[in-house]
Amino acid sequence: MLLVRLTIALLINAAALWVADVLFDSMHISGFWSYFLAALVLGIANWIIKPILTILTFPLIIITLGLFLLVINIAMVALAEWIAPNFSIDGFWTYVGVVVLIWIVNWAAYRLIDHFEDRFPQRRPA
Repeated sequence: MLLVRLTIALLINAAALWVADVLFDSMHISGFWSYFLAALVLGIANWIIKPILTILTFPLIIITLGLFLLVINIAMVALAEWIAPNFSIDGFWTYVGVVVLIWIVNWAAYRLIDHFEDRFPQRRPA
């Protein structure tokens, strides 16, 4: 079940990056491996690095009423851009737009997944 969830998360991140690429002229990503690697780096960074940064910068997050989380998310996307080939983002506001768009796509996809999991629960062996 964990492998399925990780695969779904990877596909959702890749889809979010594709949508961002279509919507923003100052973002460019091309090739299957670029999408795959960027989505993988984004997933791993959000799973490992982001919680650590969130804990370390918690006072700053509180002082800015959570806006510093946007900076952390921009850093995660910048890391994915740095590692993945054929992936570039130009401009601060494009980073902000990409982060917001990735958040919206992830939110919508996980709402849909939760809806189907609630509607069609898995049978557990007795």
